[in-house]
Amino acid sequence: MPRILLIDDDEHLAAPLTTYFARFGCTLESAVRPSEGLAKLRAGQYDAAILDVMLPEMDGFALCREIRKESDIPIVMLTARGEVMDRVVGLELGADDYVPKPFEPRELVARVQTILRRQRSAPAAATNGSSAQHRVFDGLSIDLDRRQVLRHGERVELTGTEFELLALLAAEPGKVFSRDDILNRLRGHEAELYTRAVDIVVSRLRKKLEPLDCIKTLRNAGYALAVARSEPA
Repeated sequence: MPRILLIDDDEHLAAPLTTYFARFGCTLESAVRPSEGLAKLRAGQYDAAILDVMLPEMDGFALCREIRKESDIPIVMLTARGEVMDRVVGLELGADDYVPKPFEPRELVARVQTILRRQRSAPAAATNGSSAQHRVFDGLSIDLDRRQVLRHGERVELTGTEFELLALLAAEPGKVFSRDDILNRLRGHEAELYTRAVDIVVSRLRKKLEPLDCIKTLRNAGYALAVARSEPA
Protein backbone atom coordinates (compact mmCIF):
# COMPACT_ATOMS: atom_id res chain seq x y z
CA MET A 1 0.00 0.00 0.00
CA PRO A 2 1.63 3.29 -1.09
CA ARG A 3 2.43 5.66 1.76
CA ILE A 4 1.95 9.38 1.02
CA LEU A 5 2.88 12.40 3.15
CA LEU A 6 0.77 15.57 2.94
CA ILE A 7 2.38 18.78 4.23
CA ASP A 8 -0.35 21.44 4.46
CA ASP A 9 -1.23 23.79 7.31
CA ASP A 10 -4.97 23.43 6.63
CA GLU A 11 -5.86 21.03 9.45
CA HIS A 12 -9.33 20.50 8.02
CA LEU A 13 -7.92 19.11 4.76
CA ALA A 14 -6.02 16.08 6.05
CA ALA A 15 -8.91 14.07 7.53
CA PRO A 16 -11.16 13.90 4.43
CA LEU A 17 -8.17 13.34 2.14
CA THR A 18 -6.93 10.52 4.35
CA THR A 19 -10.30 8.81 4.04
CA TYR A 20 -10.44 9.43 0.30
CA PHE A 21 -6.93 8.13 -0.38
CA ALA A 22 -7.72 4.99 1.63
CA ARG A 23 -10.54 4.21 -0.81
CA PHE A 24 -7.89 3.89 -3.52
CA GLY A 25 -5.46 1.78 -1.50
CA CYS A 26 -3.15 4.57 -0.32
CA THR A 27 -2.12 5.51 3.21
CA LEU A 28 -2.06 9.28 3.65
CA GLU A 29 -0.25 10.82 6.63
CA SER A 30 -0.02 14.53 7.30
CA ALA A 31 2.04 17.32 8.82
CA VAL A 32 0.98 20.94 9.29
CA ARG A 33 4.47 22.48 9.48
CA PRO A 34 7.48 22.01 7.19
CA SER A 35 9.76 21.09 10.10
CA GLU A 36 7.35 18.34 11.13
CA GLY A 37 7.09 17.13 7.54
CA LEU A 38 10.87 17.01 7.08
CA ALA A 39 11.23 15.03 10.30
CA LYS A 40 8.65 12.50 9.14
CA LEU A 41 10.31 12.12 5.73
CA ARG A 42 13.67 11.50 7.38
CA ALA A 43 12.24 8.99 9.84
CA GLY A 44 9.97 6.97 7.56
CA GLN A 45 9.64 5.46 4.12
CA TYR A 46 7.20 7.36 1.92
CA ASP A 47 6.35 6.79 -1.74
CA ALA A 48 5.37 10.40 -2.52
CA ALA A 49 4.92 13.81 -0.89
CA ILE A 50 2.25 16.46 -1.44
CA LEU A 51 3.32 20.02 -0.56
CA ASP A 52 1.19 23.13 -0.25
CA VAL A 53 2.87 26.29 -1.54
CA MET A 54 1.55 28.51 1.27
CA LEU A 55 3.07 27.21 4.51
CA PRO A 56 4.39 28.64 7.80
CA GLU A 57 8.14 28.56 8.54
CA MET A 58 8.97 28.30 4.82
CA ASP A 59 6.90 28.19 1.66
CA GLY A 60 6.38 25.04 -0.36
CA PHE A 61 9.06 25.98 -2.87
CA ALA A 62 11.71 26.29 -0.15
CA LEU A 63 10.46 23.02 1.35
CA CYS A 64 10.72 21.31 -2.03
CA ARG A 65 14.31 22.55 -2.31
CA GLU A 66 15.13 21.13 1.14
CA ILE A 67 13.61 17.75 0.32
CA ARG A 68 15.53 17.56 -2.96
CA LYS A 69 18.80 17.95 -1.07
CA GLU A 70 18.14 14.58 0.55
CA SER A 71 15.63 12.63 -1.50
CA ASP A 72 14.29 11.97 -5.00
CA ILE A 73 10.82 11.10 -3.67
CA PRO A 74 8.05 12.13 -6.12
CA ILE A 75 6.60 15.53 -5.17
CA VAL A 76 3.24 17.05 -6.07
CA MET A 77 2.80 20.76 -5.38
CA LEU A 78 -0.53 22.32 -4.37
CA THR A 79 -0.69 25.86 -5.76
CA ALA A 80 -3.29 28.38 -4.64
CA ARG A 81 -3.57 30.11 -7.98
CA GLY A 82 -2.45 27.53 -10.48
CA GLU A 83 -0.45 30.19 -12.31
CA VAL A 84 2.10 29.14 -14.89
CA MET A 85 4.92 30.78 -12.93
CA ASP A 86 4.11 28.69 -9.86
CA ARG A 87 4.28 25.56 -11.99
CA VAL A 88 7.57 26.64 -13.55
CA VAL A 89 9.18 27.44 -10.19
CA GLY A 90 8.04 24.13 -8.72
CA LEU A 91 9.36 22.13 -11.66
CA GLU A 92 12.67 24.00 -11.61
CA LEU A 93 13.09 23.02 -7.96
CA GLY A 94 12.42 19.35 -8.68
CA ALA A 95 8.67 18.86 -8.27
CA ASP A 96 7.12 16.16 -10.45
CA ASP A 97 3.63 17.61 -10.83
CA TYR A 98 1.27 20.28 -9.51
CA VAL A 99 -2.43 20.56 -8.70
CA PRO A 100 -4.07 24.01 -8.44
CA LYS A 101 -6.40 24.79 -5.53
CA PRO A 102 -9.30 24.34 -5.22
CA PHE A 103 -9.13 20.75 -6.46
CA GLU A 104 -11.25 17.65 -6.52
CA PRO A 105 -9.82 14.89 -4.27
CA ARG A 106 -10.13 12.43 -7.15
CA GLU A 107 -7.85 14.59 -9.29
CA LEU A 108 -5.19 14.67 -6.59
CA VAL A 109 -5.39 10.89 -6.16
CA ALA A 110 -5.15 10.45 -9.93
CA ARG A 111 -2.04 12.64 -10.16
CA VAL A 112 -0.32 10.71 -7.36
CA GLN A 113 -1.33 7.37 -8.89
CA THR A 114 0.05 8.47 -12.25
CA ILE A 115 3.41 9.38 -10.73
CA LEU A 116 3.63 6.12 -8.79
CA ARG A 117 2.64 4.13 -11.88
CA ARG A 118 5.36 5.85 -13.90
CA GLN A 119 7.87 5.02 -11.19
CA ARG A 120 6.99 1.33 -11.42
CA SER A 121 6.70 1.08 -15.19
CA ALA A 122 9.47 3.42 -16.32
CA PRO A 123 12.19 0.77 -16.81
CA ALA A 124 10.05 -1.31 -19.17
CA ALA A 125 8.59 1.68 -20.97
CA ALA A 126 11.91 3.42 -21.40
CA THR A 127 13.41 0.49 -23.28
CA ASN A 128 10.52 0.68 -25.77
CA GLY A 129 10.17 -3.08 -25.76
CA SER A 130 13.86 -3.90 -25.60
CA SER A 131 15.09 -6.52 -23.16
CA ALA A 132 18.29 -4.57 -22.44
CA GLN A 133 18.02 -3.04 -18.99
CA HIS A 134 21.56 -1.67 -18.71
CA ARG A 135 22.74 1.03 -21.10
CA VAL A 136 26.38 2.10 -21.07
CA PHE A 137 27.84 5.10 -22.87
CA ASP A 138 31.13 6.95 -22.68
CA GLY A 139 31.15 8.27 -19.10
CA LEU A 140 27.51 7.39 -18.50
CA SER A 141 25.84 4.22 -17.20
CA ILE A 142 22.05 3.79 -16.88
CA ASP A 143 20.68 0.81 -14.96
CA LEU A 144 16.96 0.69 -15.76
CA ASP A 145 16.14 -2.08 -13.29
CA ARG A 146 17.74 -0.34 -10.32
CA ARG A 147 16.90 3.15 -11.64
CA GLN A 148 20.52 4.09 -11.08
CA VAL A 149 22.68 6.48 -13.10
CA LEU A 150 26.47 6.67 -12.87
CA ARG A 151 28.51 9.54 -14.32
CA HIS A 152 32.18 8.54 -14.59
CA GLY A 153 31.47 5.93 -11.93
CA GLU A 154 29.82 8.37 -9.51
CA ARG A 155 26.14 7.99 -8.72
CA VAL A 156 23.85 10.80 -9.88
CA GLU A 157 20.68 11.42 -7.85
CA LEU A 158 17.77 12.08 -10.22
CA THR A 159 14.10 12.68 -9.63
CA GLY A 160 11.66 10.23 -11.18
CA THR A 161 10.88 12.55 -14.09
CA GLU A 162 14.56 13.26 -14.75
CA PHE A 163 15.37 9.55 -14.79
CA GLU A 164 12.49 8.78 -17.14
CA LEU A 165 13.59 11.52 -19.54
CA LEU A 166 17.17 10.24 -19.60
CA ALA A 167 15.99 6.64 -20.06
CA LEU A 168 13.74 7.71 -22.92
CA LEU A 169 16.55 9.52 -24.74
CA ALA A 170 18.94 6.63 -24.07
CA ALA A 171 16.51 4.11 -25.56
CA GLU A 172 17.26 5.54 -29.02
CA PRO A 173 20.54 7.50 -28.92
CA GLY A 174 20.75 10.12 -31.61
CA LYS A 175 17.01 10.20 -32.23
CA VAL A 176 15.46 13.64 -31.87
CA PHE A 177 12.47 13.68 -29.52
CA SER A 178 10.20 16.70 -29.87
CA ARG A 179 8.77 18.34 -26.77
CA ASP A 180 5.36 16.87 -27.60
CA ASP A 181 6.93 13.41 -27.95
CA ILE A 182 8.47 13.73 -24.51
CA LEU A 183 5.32 15.06 -22.88
CA ASN A 184 3.18 12.29 -24.32
CA ARG A 185 5.66 9.55 -23.41
CA LEU A 186 6.49 10.68 -19.88
CA ARG A 187 3.50 12.48 -18.45
CA GLY A 188 0.62 10.60 -20.02
CA HIS A 189 -2.63 12.12 -21.16
CA GLU A 190 -4.23 12.62 -17.74
CA ALA A 191 -2.02 15.55 -16.76
CA GLU A 192 -2.23 19.03 -18.21
CA LEU A 193 0.62 19.39 -20.67
CA TYR A 194 2.73 22.41 -21.48
CA THR A 195 6.00 22.48 -23.37
CA ARG A 196 7.83 24.72 -20.88
CA ALA A 197 7.92 21.76 -18.47
CA VAL A 198 10.16 19.79 -20.83
CA ASP A 199 12.71 22.60 -21.09
CA ILE A 200 12.86 22.83 -17.30
CA VAL A 201 13.43 19.11 -16.78
CA VAL A 202 16.07 19.00 -19.53
CA SER A 203 17.87 21.94 -17.89
CA ARG A 204 17.86 20.20 -14.50
CA LEU A 205 19.10 16.95 -16.02
CA ARG A 206 21.92 18.63 -17.93
CA LYS A 207 23.14 20.35 -14.78
CA LYS A 208 23.22 17.07 -12.85
CA LEU A 209 25.13 15.29 -15.64
CA GLU A 210 27.86 17.95 -15.87
CA PRO A 211 30.63 17.88 -16.97
CA LEU A 212 29.14 15.47 -19.52
CA ASP A 213 27.57 17.36 -22.40
CA CYS A 214 25.40 14.61 -23.80
CA ILE A 215 21.93 16.13 -24.31
CA LYS A 216 21.80 18.18 -27.47
CA THR A 217 19.16 20.72 -28.45
CA LEU A 218 18.10 20.87 -32.09
CA ARG A 219 16.43 24.21 -32.64
CA ASN A 220 12.73 23.93 -33.45
CA ALA A 221 13.03 20.14 -33.32
CA GLY A 222 13.70 18.84 -29.83
CA TYR A 223 16.31 16.97 -27.83
CA ALA A 224 18.60 13.99 -28.43
CA LEU A 225 21.17 11.99 -26.49
CA ALA A 226 24.49 12.50 -28.28
CA VAL A 227 27.07 10.26 -26.66
CA ALA A 228 28.94 7.21 -27.89
CA ARG A 229 27.58 3.82 -26.90
CA SER A 230 29.94 1.31 -25.28
CA GLU A 231 29.67 -2.19 -23.92
CA PRO A 232 29.15 -2.91 -20.19
CA ALA A 233 32.30 -3.86 -18.34
